[in-house]
Amino acid sequence: MNSIDTSVIISTYNSPEWLEKVLWSYNEQIYKNFEVVIADDGSDTTTKDLIEKVKLKVDYAIQHIWHADNGFQKTIILNKATVASKGNYLVYTDGDCIAREDFLSVHINNRKQGYFLSGGYFKLPLSISKEITEEDIKSQNCFNIEWLKSHGLKSSFKNNKITAKGFKKNALNTLTPTTATWNGHNSSGWKDDIIAANGYDERMQYGGEDRELGERLFNAGIKAKQIRYSAICLHLDHERGYVKPEMIEKNKQIRAFTKQNNIIKTPYGIESLNKNATN
Repeated sequence: MNSIDTSVIISTYNSPEWLEKVLWSYNEQIYKNFEVVIADDGSDTTTKDLIEKVKLKVDYAIQHIWHADNGFQKTIILNKATVASKGNYLVYTDGDCIAREDFLSVHINNRKQGYFLSGGYFKLPLSISKEITEEDIKSQNCFNIEWLKSHGLKSSFKNNKITAKGFKKNALNTLTPTTATWNGHNSSGWKDDIIAANGYDERMQYGGEDRELGERLFNAGIKAKQIRYSAICLHLDHERGYVKPEMIEKNKQIRAFTKQNNIIKTPYGIESLNKNATN
């Protein structure tokens, strides 16, 4: 019998300092019936060593799904991690997003058949990203707006993501002009729905590759629920040296085709992965 209800799939690539903070944040989750599946797009042994060290110290199970570095192949490793996951509900996030202690509770309490959940992130500057310690995560100080301001955070409407509670939080989720989309840093859905869509389109590299999966889910009749002001994660700052204009242009063309032709299942996803594995 499978006792794990939820799998948290975390993408990473050669960012062990950030990944360690993220993994600590999952040890503080109020909701406990989950595993973490790390989708590693070809990191070196520093990341593997870190994961082995953290495994000994946290209360949850970790799977490390890795393939050799062959450029930006996040969609491929996410599909491998999806297949390896043991939960029937999947939460997708990134190895630079520290989850507040109620992050998984929000996803679990809002999940509903026929829907996926769409969250956002609270972006931190590099200086604060570096200053956050394991103790700050355990105490949840790093989610305290006064603590963040004392470390240099500027005032902004976006700070409502950290501070909103109750009626205000619900109102902001409802009124936000941001469309509910599948966001790779903070979205969740039923594994059966993601498998039916054949997972991520493996032709796609950086730039909307997560949104395209959501667009296929929409085409299949799955609706989206906004949890932008409820499921809170802190995005740690970093450079994106892997971004190339041709990647983004190619992805735009694939997304346009998906929308225009009402595609619900990519031919370039999990099933092709399984076929390749047996050849």
